[in-house]
Amino acid sequence: MIDPQCQAIKWIKNMEKGKLKTIDLQQYDFLRTLENSIQFGTPVLLQNVQETLDPSLAPILDKAVIKQGGRLLIKLGDKEVDYNPEFKFYITTRLSNPHYTPEIATKTTIVNFAVKEVGLEAQLLAIVVRRERPDLEEQKDNLVLNISAGKRKLVELEDEILRLLNAAEGSLLDDEVLVETLQTSKHTSQEISEQLEISEETEEKIDLAREGYRPCAQRASILFFVLNDMGRIDPMYQFSLDAYNNLFNSSIDKSTHHAKLEDRILALNDYHTYALFTFTCRALFERHKLLFSFQTCVKIMEVAGKLDMEEYFYFLKGGVVLDRETQMDNPCRWLDDASWDNITELDRLTNFHGIANSFEQYARDWHLWYTSDEPEEAMLPGEWGNSCNELQKMLIVRSLRKDRVAFCSTSFIINNLGSKFVEPPVLDMPAVVEDSNCRTPLIFVLSTGVDPTSGLVQLADEVGMKNRFSALSLGQGQAPLATKLIKEGVKEGNWVYLANCHLSLSWMPHLDKLVEQLQSEEPHPDFRLWLSSNPTKDFPISILQAGLKMTTEPPKGLKANMKRLYGLVSERTFSRCKKPEKYKKLLFTLCFFHSVLIERRKFLQLGWNIPYDFNDSDFEVSENLLNMYLDEYDETPWDALKYLIAGVNYGGHVTDDMDRRLLHTYINDFFNENVLNTAFYKLSSLNDTYYVPKDGPYQHYKDYISLLPNVDHPAAFGQHPNADITSQIRETHMLFETLLSLQPQVSSVKGESTEDKVLGLAQDVREHLPDLIDYHNTVSVLAEDRHTPMGVVLLQEILRYNHLINLIANSLSDLEKGIKGLVVMSEDLEEIFRCINEAKVPAMWSKTYPSHKPLGSWTRDLVQRVDQFFKWAHTGTMPLIFYLSYFTFPTGFLTAVLQTSARANSISVDTLSWEYTVQILDDVNITGQPKDGVYIKGMYLEGAGWDRKNCCLIEANAMQLVCEMPTIHFKPAELKKKAGRGIYACPCYYYPDRAGTAERAS
Repeated sequence: MIDPQCQAIKWIKNMEKGKLKTIDLQQYDFLRTLENSIQFGTPVLLQNVQETLDPSLAPILDKAVIKQGGRLLIKLGDKEVDYNPEFKFYITTRLSNPHYTPEIATKTTIVNFAVKEVGLEAQLLAIVVRRERPDLEEQKDNLVLNISAGKRKLVELEDEILRLLNAAEGSLLDDEVLVETLQTSKHTSQEISEQLEISEETEEKIDLAREGYRPCAQRASILFFVLNDMGRIDPMYQFSLDAYNNLFNSSIDKSTHHAKLEDRILALNDYHTYALFTFTCRALFERHKLLFSFQTCVKIMEVAGKLDMEEYFYFLKGGVVLDRETQMDNPCRWLDDASWDNITELDRLTNFHGIANSFEQYARDWHLWYTSDEPEEAMLPGEWGNSCNELQKMLIVRSLRKDRVAFCSTSFIINNLGSKFVEPPVLDMPAVVEDSNCRTPLIFVLSTGVDPTSGLVQLADEVGMKNRFSALSLGQGQAPLATKLIKEGVKEGNWVYLANCHLSLSWMPHLDKLVEQLQSEEPHPDFRLWLSSNPTKDFPISILQAGLKMTTEPPKGLKANMKRLYGLVSERTFSRCKKPEKYKKLLFTLCFFHSVLIERRKFLQLGWNIPYDFNDSDFEVSENLLNMYLDEYDETPWDALKYLIAGVNYGGHVTDDMDRRLLHTYINDFFNENVLNTAFYKLSSLNDTYYVPKDGPYQHYKDYISLLPNVDHPAAFGQHPNADITSQIRETHMLFETLLSLQPQVSSVKGESTEDKVLGLAQDVREHLPDLIDYHNTVSVLAEDRHTPMGVVLLQEILRYNHLINLIANSLSDLEKGIKGLVVMSEDLEEIFRCINEAKVPAMWSKTYPSHKPLGSWTRDLVQRVDQFFKWAHTGTMPLIFYLSYFTFPTGFLTAVLQTSARANSISVDTLSWEYTVQILDDVNITGQPKDGVYIKGMYLEGAGWDRKNCCLIEANAMQLVCEMPTIHFKPAELKKKAGRGIYACPCYYYPDRAGTAERAS
């Protein structure tokens, strides 16, 4: 039984009453219990199994019963046990979507006991009516029992008559017992039928009275499934139905009572919705809190019929355009292709007909709206300003300004649920302790760079448990000690903290058993079990459901980080250095340095090529080094400090050369003689915001930090304002991806099923798929040139692209057969189905070359890529301009160009490097190939712009996130002759994930 919410266990225990034996695979004697139950014919419940079962259960599952001398026997292990046919075997799992092997599936009957919305609504309706109108619910319960008993009595009478008729001999009229039984049955049957009619009428009246409370049960059911879906985002977000029911009962008791039923329902719904929000938020990471509020809001509006689902699905997926031939031309030069694709697809929706034409009609107004700082607050051009509701306006923002979607979503929640749903409560540890009891584990879900131990020790001190607090970091060999600490804590009322449970996953089933025992034992009232773990799918679900979860995250922003770092430095530490005037200033710059390094991560690849886990230990070691070196040397040893702090301490994390260059740039800015000699030394280009304050006591620095802005301008990090837009767009993509993952897989919008939609998109992709390039024909066209470096590169690219085209065609053909039921839907086909439905590129198609494009633009891009190689292969003549981004292995192509030049000039290829000349002329003016080297296109600048007139790098324009470079002449040059003055060595990456992957470097 698939039983994520323990409904099946309750049903089995209620049905089998006192006879049931309960076991699990962690019990050392579970086989002995099974043996006894098989012999005596008592039912057994095996609970909390995973996706694999113990091999010792195989004979029972196989029903390998043999008959020997009139006895039924079954071999269990190495023993033969008498088999009683009355024996029943129940197995339950807490996994919500387990994948069992065909062997297990054929030997067992799998029943899904997971609660559904309608069933839960009925349960919650019974709860709320029992609390609000106990008389009604009691009547209802009695009637259900009476009706059931009456129907059972009728069946028994019929069975008795049939038995007597079957046993009768001779004339039926002479059988007095039969005649009397028939008369009695007639009267009894009439009485029971009349009672049933009255009972059923009464039940209808009671149901009508109960229906008044259905909106409350419906809302509570919706909220539970929003809560339950969070487990698909992070494996640590597991919540039990029992805990939810307790919260619901609490909401019924604590919400405002009204005489009028409608007002009471409204008050209860509002109270419970917010109670669930506050209950859930302490268990969620910051990045998922807005998402939870938004999903709650959307689900409530969907059930209320206030949401156009076709528009909402567009909001999540955007527009997919595979064929631009039938698409209206983009009338605005300032609008990129992806945004125009969104607009033309938006135009297809019922309420947006004509929006594409409005860009021609109101081009200037649309440009003003597009470039405004807060477009979600600005009036839309033309008639769209008055005709769009809130969701429809969000669709336009989603199409053109993805960076503002999070702000739109926040406003949407505020307007439909209330402002309190976008202001998560701060974690209150004393309140958490108060909410817990001795049987409830308290679980910290960890994130990088934060250790809750010091805060927990401080809390223990505040509540008088410091002397009864035991902490242990789990790992190899720590399990016996952890078990001992828990058992002592249960007896003596200690607080036990087991840190880093993810490092001892093999011991987790045993911990699960210890937590389960707490429910049946009588632990000391002061006992608390604290656990901490990184998110992992192997953490026991039952512990997560039974416990109170809290997330630990570093604070956001320079101000919050600096405040926390100064909290780590005590006044005693602050005053210990013998050169206080130097130490205080450099401590401040060290805090700023550490905060900047941590906060740069929010800019993703524009912050660090590889995100690093800098932590408090780095800061503490650096602070000790600073204090020690200032004490020991009269003159400040700048080189030694910079090397030890940036090169060794923080630099020990850094593996990328460009990231190391950035780290040294920062340390050179923050650690130099000017910091000590210049009053109010500026730490960023924001002159009046971030500077080293004048000398003063410890509190003076903390007071200055409290005056810093709450929101950091990108310039504080040396970044362009566009860097913020890039990180906001990435956050939006993550929001859409997560919301899409929460959507039901079987659904239809406006009559079109998901399967039909996927089939349509798959057919479109197949129609636009380019033809294979004839490899053998290319070999004959190239003739002798096929052995040249460039010929080899062309043939290799043809093989790779032909393999990709075949892969796509075959997988789409198999997908079509799978949807029609002609072949089995494998995991790969299910993944392709999901990706096409969400307008994404399936992972197996992305192995040839990496790309972040959505399905529509990826398909068009594939056609253009293949076209470059088709023309080259067909004519045997190299293109005038090569698109470097079209090569699956660009490095191989550039090496081939160097080899060609080396052979032509009779020099060693090892002595060659590149000279780059950016072309001023337009591509139409390039009429022939260069004498040496190649012309290259398909390269883009990120974080800068290009001045074509002066041929130099400039700051990017507002909203210009990438800038296409003009054609560049890549000319092989000998290393000693290569010009180097005034040239910026700009790193070049294959694709935006600069860290690359294990399979493919970037």
